[in-house]
Amino acid sequence: MDDLTDTTRSGPSWPGLVAHPPRLRHPSVGVALARDRLGVPAVVFFVLAQVAPLTVAAGVLPTFWAVTGITGAPIVFAAVALVLAVFCVGYLGLARAITHAGGIYAFTTRGLGRPAGVGTALVAVGTYELLQVALYGMFGPATSGLVTDLTGRIAPWWVYSLLAWAVVAVLGVRDVRLSGRLLAVLSAGEILLLLVLSVAGLTHPAGSGVDMSTLNPTHLLAPGIGAALVIAVLAFVGFEGAPVLSEETRHPQRTVPAATYTALAVMNGVYVLVSWAMATHYGPTHLAAVAGEQGPMMLFTLAGPTFVQVGQVLFVTSLLAAALAFHNAVNRITFTLGRDHLLPIALGWTGRRGGAPWVASLTQTTLGLLVIVGYAVSGSDPIVQLFYTAGTTGGLGVLLLITIVSLAITTHHLRTHTPLRAVLPATATLILGVMSWLAVTGFPTLLGVPDTAVIGWLLPGGYLVLASIGLLLAQRLRRTDSTAYTTLGASPTGSTPPAGVR
Repeated sequence: MDDLTDTTRSGPSWPGLVAHPPRLRHPSVGVALARDRLGVPAVVFFVLAQVAPLTVAAGVLPTFWAVTGITGAPIVFAAVALVLAVFCVGYLGLARAITHAGGIYAFTTRGLGRPAGVGTALVAVGTYELLQVALYGMFGPATSGLVTDLTGRIAPWWVYSLLAWAVVAVLGVRDVRLSGRLLAVLSAGEILLLLVLSVAGLTHPAGSGVDMSTLNPTHLLAPGIGAALVIAVLAFVGFEGAPVLSEETRHPQRTVPAATYTALAVMNGVYVLVSWAMATHYGPTHLAAVAGEQGPMMLFTLAGPTFVQVGQVLFVTSLLAAALAFHNAVNRITFTLGRDHLLPIALGWTGRRGGAPWVASLTQTTLGLLVIVGYAVSGSDPIVQLFYTAGTTGGLGVLLLITIVSLAITTHHLRTHTPLRAVLPATATLILGVMSWLAVTGFPTLLGVPDTAVIGWLLPGGYLVLASIGLLLAQRLRRTDSTAYTTLGASPTGSTPPAGVR
């Protein structure tokens, strides 16, 4: 084949794909992600980086106590982790059958049909893009404050946000293993610090000993538990990310499930331990007041002034790691949409040397730059109006996504006459559906705006717009290229959607 043309997609030659017009491209351009690059540890660290445990412990936990007043954060986190583990049974069962960088896109296609799958894919792109750019809104101010404290030099927040943006931009087009190594170091540092802070908190209790009251299951029946569950779910955002790396992993049928369960167990263990340690150190009755006064600092002061600066440094690197991880996630979903001819074909191009989806990466990089520059020029508050607002909206998007894919998995098992396998996914769908309803109806409260505020309904409504656009794209492809339409969501390893998928 001529090095300047390509008439196939990555993977095997599906019938009819040669009917697509040749795509002129440079010899250094490929159309497949790099294979066999990542093992279980690397995928675990990618997932942990997306979740950003240190950011959660410093930001979400104080918010949990300040907003809900419920002291039993450890048992609430454990309950949410259990629900997510139930969800993972069906989710990872389908991941074993479908190796696809689109992840949720492919799974929803398998269960609910191609139009629904494409609609979900666009929601996923919007969700992870929001989560990525939100992190720049905190990285800049946090780094600016840290540098000022250490050196006395003052620089605007956007200077440091652009620095993080540049790092992510460079790594986003390089071999995925390079990002994996950096994320491993940064995530391991987060976990180690959280363990040290937890030990310090438990060994310096406010009372006469370690407090056990926060582990009482009766906290799950406390007033305000709905808001508490929603906030706790936001702490796990990113746990679902392993399947987007499946095409680049070794033995994906084993690696993706093992990495997901491992990461979920680590998250749950860390959140339960840290929240228990903070409750013990400050005393359950003082948690809400301390959270309102100190915010993130209530975590870093658990082990004395030395660890305050260490914590601030690792907090910044945690944000950088999360931005890089979400950048990689949204790139791969966008890549699959280009590969499937739903978005411009160039988005499905990869680098020959590193196998990274460089066009998709540069697209996300451009969007990130526009957001940073836009907020800098407008003078908007990067923490409240970018980090918190965009991050909370992105967290809502993840909750909606896993609810939809759980429904898709349930439908898939019912369609394929395996109803017993539908029991756990159906249970997860019911619980996640209730949480999604609570999150959507209570979204203005989560943003801290009145119920009548337009933004409280406009942002969630954006997901409906994206889903509708996805439905229209799928229908257009169905009319213009029926062959490409039939391969939507198909695994590049050769499996195709079963009969009955629309």
